[in-house]
Amino acid sequence: MPDVAVPAVAVPDDRVTVWIDGKVLDAGQATVSAVDHGLTVGDGVFETLRVQGGTPVALRRHLDRLDRSAEGLGLARPNREVVLRAIAEVVDGSTLADARLRITVTAGLGPLGSGRSQGTQTLIVAVQSLDPVPAVADVVVVPWVRNERSAVAGIKTTSYGENVVALAYAKARGASEAIFANTRGELCEGTGSNVFVVLDGELCTPPLHSGCLDGTARQIVIERGEIPVDQRDLPLSALVEAEEAFLTSSLRDVQPIATVDGVALPSAPGPVTKAVMTAFADLLARDLDP
Repeated sequence: MPDVAVPAVAVPDDRVTVWIDGKVLDAGQATVSAVDHGLTVGDGVFETLRVQGGTPVALRRHLDRLDRSAEGLGLARPNREVVLRAIAEVVDGSTLADARLRITVTAGLGPLGSGRSQGTQTLIVAVQSLDPVPAVADVVVVPWVRNERSAVAGIKTTSYGENVVALAYAKARGASEAIFANTRGELCEGTGSNVFVVLDGELCTPPLHSGCLDGTARQIVIERGEIPVDQRDLPLSALVEAEEAFLTSSLRDVQPIATVDGVALPSAPGPVTKAVMTAFADLLARDLDP
């Protein structure tokens, strides 16, 4: 077995502010039941987004995906009015103008097994100070795969143990992100990012049927970018063979990939990546909820 020891990281409570049960609390005061189904079996969904100048970025897209994830897991859609109120209250209560914001919805109290109770769902909204994002990413391909035929493929669930192990594997090798293939050996996604590659001058990214998450930054690059994106099945080898490549996510925006498994790509950022980065930044400068 590969070495996948997960290092402990201390997170001071004063960096996290939480909304739960209608109250804004410090992290040390915010609690859920020991039999919350999100805790016992990972029966929940979540969204992570950036707050910029007190405004959540791409909020509509995130809340729409939260609804889709809830439906995909068989949960009721969270009350959007309540979610919006919780976001506003926790952002105001945190005093952080720029922050990482997470919305979590679980099935609520439940048995210790996989069956559900028909109770009230749990809603948690939390903000935390942002860690700096490196200018470029070094990535490694992990020896595990995404199951594109899984019942939860493409759903952002709280069952993130697979990603924790994969990211620890990457960091143990000096990388900042881990890349998965799917069961067919095709390029899929990172632990918390989507992947784009430039092949023969063409910008490409895996399609959703590869098993990747429909990332909000991915959506923006495809829908609102100035460069056409070919969504097609890509062999895993396309990543290391690319002329240039980049990651997208809510916290990274567009981040060039510098190395893959220790092998440097020809340029980071290359001309296509630079153009995408510029277009993305210009769009958010005009509209934080594109």
